[in-house]
Amino acid sequence: MSGQLWSVPASGGYLYSAELSNHLRLQVQPLTKFRQFCDVEDAVDSGKHRGETFNWNVYLDISTQGTALQETEKMPESNFTILQRSLTVTEYGNSVPFTAKVESLGKHDVVRVIDKTLRNDARKCFDIECYEAFDACDLRVGATSGTSTTAVTIETGGASTITNDVALGTGHIKALSDAMIERNIPPYKGDDYFSISHPSTLRTMKNSLETIHQYTEIGIQMIFRGEVGRYESTRFCQQNQIPKGGAADSTTFNPVSKTADAWNNAKSSWGFFFGADAATEAVVIPEEIRAKIAGDYGRDRGVAWYYLGGFAIIHTDALNGRVIKWDSAA
Repeated sequence: MSGQLWSVPASGGYLYSAELSNHLRLQVQPLTKFRQFCDVEDAVDSGKHRGETFNWNVYLDISTQGTALQETEKMPESNFTILQRSLTVTEYGNSVPFTAKVESLGKHDVVRVIDKTLRNDARKCFDIECYEAFDACDLRVGATSGTSTTAVTIETGGASTITNDVALGTGHIKALSDAMIERNIPPYKGDDYFSISHPSTLRTMKNSLETIHQYTEIGIQMIFRGEVGRYESTRFCQQNQIPKGGAADSTTFNPVSKTADAWNNAKSSWGFFFGADAATEAVVIPEEIRAKIAGDYGRDRGVAWYYLGGFAIIHTDALNGRVIKWDSAA
């Protein structure tokens, strides 16, 4: 069996060695952040026995704008269009089998160790899925001509045609904040939008926060995990779970295997700017730790995490898009 075996030191034998420390130490874990921005409340009724598809409606504006009427003029009639979006509920999980001998002889509680490692594994899996939902956005933004420090160009179609050759700076953030307001993208919280990217991608912006106020004394009621400051009505979060790069022409970028693929000019990396209604999570069975039914007369054991649900971007079209990705063609 693959899993934790007493006869293999790295798989179980090390659980009891001479003068083993009682302190439980785990491999360094990335700071996962995307999931906190998925609207799970929207899908709270997608529980058991409701099928594998979760749907939501998007109601477009009245087709013909209302206007002033003459006294004898007949009241105009119009209509509106309804778009329906959906996601498919999926099973997620992972497990670690172990032998009764490992549990019986180990100084460290093997179930406790596995429980912690599985929880970390589940957390990272969900953040990857949430990233993929955000990455399905139709709107992409880049520095105008690839080099401007003050102007940005927003494109549709889910892929950038601009090759980045400049670091993300405060000039881009100002221009993008204005563009989001003018597109009527609703703020995520209060009057603020949010952005999430890597610490080094946000470095120029963070340097600017050293000389300006990050927040007003009132009005910020909740600081999100990983949040590092506020600038031009945008609050910034940093993460290090999803790797850098992955331009439109990339064939190797893979968040699951943590395979990075830096942008050609290596002056920046991806970042998401978004308002309310960005992404949703439909939960059928929340994540949970499950114990395997013991086999082989109790000698074959295991622990797993399991989740039944799904993640998706809410608005896939450019007109209603709530998420804009700082992106590059190469």
